[in-house]
Amino acid sequence: MTEEIHKVVILGTGPAGLTAALYTARAQLKPLVLHGGTPGGQLTTTTEIENYPGFVEGIDGNALVENMQKQSERFGATYEYGEIKDCNFTSSPIVLTTSDGKQVKTRSLIVATGARPRLLGLESEKRLWTKGVTSCATCDGFFYKGMDVCVVGGGDTAMEEASFLTRMCSKVYLIHRRDVFRASKVMTDRVRSNKKIELVLNVAVDEILGADAVTGIRVKDVQSGQTREIPLKGVFIAIGHIPNTDFLGGQLTSDENGYLITEGKSTYSNVKGVFVAGDCQDHTYRQAITAAGSGCQAAIDAERWLETQGQ
Repeated sequence: MTEEIHKVVILGTGPAGLTAALYTARAQLKPLVLHGGTPGGQLTTTTEIENYPGFVEGIDGNALVENMQKQSERFGATYEYGEIKDCNFTSSPIVLTTSDGKQVKTRSLIVATGARPRLLGLESEKRLWTKGVTSCATCDGFFYKGMDVCVVGGGDTAMEEASFLTRMCSKVYLIHRRDVFRASKVMTDRVRSNKKIELVLNVAVDEILGADAVTGIRVKDVQSGQTREIPLKGVFIAIGHIPNTDFLGGQLTSDENGYLITEGKSTYSNVKGVFVAGDCQDHTYRQAITAAGSGCQAAIDAERWLETQGQ
């Protein structure tokens, strides 16, 4: 019996991977989509999405993921669990090895494994995730209209999040472990001059307060050790993201933070037949709709590349 060689395998079931699955399936490429332990990625941790086009009343993150998967399955995409532990890009076809030792062979590969927010590591942070704790002001800021919230971080992302939240929130506390910021001077000056932002410096978040929803935070002075509580309704973690690219073993070109680098405006990686989409290569926008768009691009790039290879 001849071992199956897929035309395209897609890694990841966030909006990038699911969109790539839809487009490659409609192109009759019969994509195999592999997902890890968290199918759907970050969308499945979002209770309500209001900024994805086409849903007037918004849509639950899990429902959106389910709809996108069913749509691609209608055209022939198949889904399997497969946490990739090794990739052999030097062979033809490409050989992927899963955590349980299974080998998957493919002519082309779309990497859409996303990124995860860098977290504080508190038990209360995990328990109250989506119940007042989040990592995306653009996604969730509207839900905190008229409320007091905080942003944790000291880089440009934290500054952008804090400034954005002042549009709808009554007050924004910017929490930072130091008294100087990593952010650019322009962004820092903008935050310092905003009367709705209060800087809380030289402190670390010691605890996020609340039983079923956030009611405040407890911060600890990094010098004196003294603690105090700040009542608020939302905690926005802005200390960075971690792209899910470690499994690639450095075979694809990436920046110093692990984000994959593509050729120009395409989704081509430095390895022939390997394409990249979604948040694992996007540290700027990190939105479901932009991830979906890049998934579409990767699918089209893969389809056209396969055609040049006689596939």
